[in-house]
Amino acid sequence: MQIATHRTTQPKTMPDAGALGFGKHFADHMFLMDHSPESGWHSPRIAPHKPFLLDPANLTLHYGQSIFEGLKAFTRPDGSVYIFRLLDHMDRFVRSAERLGMPLFHPSDVAEAIEALVDIDRTWVPKQRGTALYIRPTLIAADNVLGVRPADHYLMYVICSPVGSYYSKGTAPTRIYVEETYSRASLGGLGEAKTAANYAASLLAAEESKAKGFDQVLWLDAKEHRFVEEVGTMNIFFVIDDILITPPLDGTILDGITRRTVIDLARQWHLHFQERPVTMDEVVEASRAGTLQEVFGSGTAATISPVGELNYKGEALVINERPNSIRQRMYDTITGIQYGEVPDTHNWLTRVEPHATTTNGNGHDYAPPEANEVGMMREKA
Repeated sequence: MQIATHRTTQPKTMPDAGALGFGKHFADHMFLMDHSPESGWHSPRIAPHKPFLLDPANLTLHYGQSIFEGLKAFTRPDGSVYIFRLLDHMDRFVRSAERLGMPLFHPSDVAEAIEALVDIDRTWVPKQRGTALYIRPTLIAADNVLGVRPADHYLMYVICSPVGSYYSKGTAPTRIYVEETYSRASLGGLGEAKTAANYAASLLAAEESKAKGFDQVLWLDAKEHRFVEEVGTMNIFFVIDDILITPPLDGTILDGITRRTVIDLARQWHLHFQERPVTMDEVVEASRAGTLQEVFGSGTAATISPVGELNYKGEALVINERPNSIRQRMYDTITGIQYGEVPDTHNWLTRVEPHATTTNGNGHDYAPPEANEVGMMREKA
């Protein structure tokens, strides 16, 4: 893919690692690409990170036709940069697009664009352990029209953010509230797609749980509110009587890439592992019997996060993680692979080669528009 480039003339300074937080700061550049019925995907370009001009009638603002991904790049001590499970994320990005009736694309093309973007902004990949460059590909409708239908035109863009720990208290155990009233997703819905609507459905419950002193919400099935599904930002795992257990993917649970990684490692290590339905009654019974040994979440943002408490029907199920836990072994191995301390025997890492970015067909950087326009030049339908 021939990617036109325009480098910023006003580069920013990245904050110190201790001040990064999560998703608060952004690298100098972004990738953009348009889609139309006449031209398909076209005009791939890297430009300075700047705001969009959005028409008030933009279809995404009204009907939520929007998907995204989240993945990370890491710096090695020798200065090399690697992206974790890049193509797996791009495959899921395509599946989300398909579920929302959006135009499909070649995962390898977008992967190539992400590599080019990270190459240009490699100085924004923080070097300290526990930090990373968070990469956010997004696809939105670009039509300016009022009417419930899929758009004809689309904009794909990728932005990057240097990040530290997702949770303000780092890797300390989280307190999770088990939600019994609200539902995140139902069978036949959008639960398996990484779309804005899924996260919008979770916000009120998340705020109410935080007001009660909890860090996250654990969602149950929408029909009976008995079966465990996932945490607001993570897939969930239990260790009950030395068996690692996680709920199966049934269309309501996001196919987490870190979840896949945990399952791959569990099978490689020949752990006792089950992917099966889990009820909260089973979790409560295991807690009371003393066989609930571990609970942890997995996700790109938090990697592997220990759960110290599940609060269900007013009862606090306290999890005192045992020494040499599966959770700790998973965390050490996954982060070790990401930072180059553990061999990558699964080929999960993609090295970002220097100078991978190309210019336009004339060999020169393109002249950028005054602002990033989303459907502003098209006649309103």
